[in-house]
Amino acid sequence: MDDQSKKLRFFITPATSCNYLDNREASSIFADPIFPKNRALYSTLVANGFRRSGEHLYQPYCSGCSECIPIRVPINKFKFRRNQKRTWNSNQDLTVKQIMAEFNEEYFQLYRKYLSARHPDGGMDNPARDDYSNFLWCSWSETYLFEFRLDKKLIAVAVVDQLENSFSAVYTFFDPDLQKRSLGKYAVLYLIEHSKQMGFSWLYLGYWIANCGKMKYKIDYQPTECFISDEWKEFSTLDFAVTQN
Repeated sequence: MDDQSKKLRFFITPATSCNYLDNREASSIFADPIFPKNRALYSTLVANGFRRSGEHLYQPYCSGCSECIPIRVPINKFKFRRNQKRTWNSNQDLTVKQIMAEFNEEYFQLYRKYLSARHPDGGMDNPARDDYSNFLWCSWSETYLFEFRLDKKLIAVAVVDQLENSFSAVYTFFDPDLQKRSLGKYAVLYLIEHSKQMGFSWLYLGYWIANCGKMKYKIDYQPTECFISDEWKEFSTLDFAVTQN
């Protein structure tokens, strides 16, 4: 890490029940919330396995478990698979617009609809406006919204942070009534292509968890790089198959 990062203090959260794996406890290490942050520091921390949630930068730090693996797509190496090309082609009737992050009631209502369908009775299905804003927005990050519309109707939103030479995909939500369009997967494909146009090197996708069904899709964007033992290593679907045996 650079000199600024070395001055940064880190703290560990108490263990709580894991949201992704049954019968596991989870804790995180997080950066000092009052330490001044900028794009350079943020980029350094993300390149070392950290992730943003609201104003906080954190990394899983769980006793006896290391299944949350930071993952990114090397933009210039990415190649479409056949099913991804179908997803790409089937969504070419959508219009996409990139805007600076700000509260918008239309986005919030789509977010509520998405959570109600994806996380019923999970404590996330009825968020307040402050919950929405505190989770996605940040005072020090350069955050954008990519809005996807079908005939002017909002059907998906990708929340993305711009780093140095890369994007970090923070969260994507979409209309659950349009499941056949695979909007979450299309959003990732769009961000990969947009990153290529911007001349970026990577798209960070957060954490991949091999034994969590909701996270398995992240390994589909090949080739993939995973942050293992403090270095980024190329990780293929063959490697994934080995981890399952």
